[in-house]
Amino acid sequence: MRPFERIVDRYGAMVLRVCRAVLGPTDAEDAWSETFLAALKAYPGLPEDANVEAWLVTIAHRKALDVWRADRRRPVAVAEVPDRGRADEWHGDLWAALARLPHKQRLAVAYHHLAGLPYAEIAAITGGTTDAARRAAADGMKRLRTLYTEEETA
Repeated sequence: MRPFERIVDRYGAMVLRVCRAVLGPTDAEDAWSETFLAALKAYPGLPEDANVEAWLVTIAHRKALDVWRADRRRPVAVAEVPDRGRADEWHGDLWAALARLPHKQRLAVAYHHLAGLPYAEIAAITGGTTDAARRAAADGMKRLRTLYTEEETA
């Protein structure tokens, strides 16, 4: 079995991209950390022939949902909306367009186009069919192109 550090080195950036696409730049790092803490605990029991990338995206999906749910339950009273991150860390206009996608479309786009997962694995992660994952990704990309173009011209 490969040392866990190599798993982090190889897949860390991909997992962070997925977390950013699902949660946005502010909460992504928390989900990334939680993903790799959970993966470290489960890694000794991972079968040798397991698809590590899909395994990590599954964990990241669950951790992102945990962060998303916790964020929705937490009341925040502020006089001014805080900055969502530096421009060099994440393209704010792209995040704005991603954030406007329906939840399932955003997940399908992130998991397929950022993590490179096949639709069958996306369906297993999100709890749907392969055809539904394919349709959500296609609809999400179509909508994203429209939204992203709107954001650029605004």
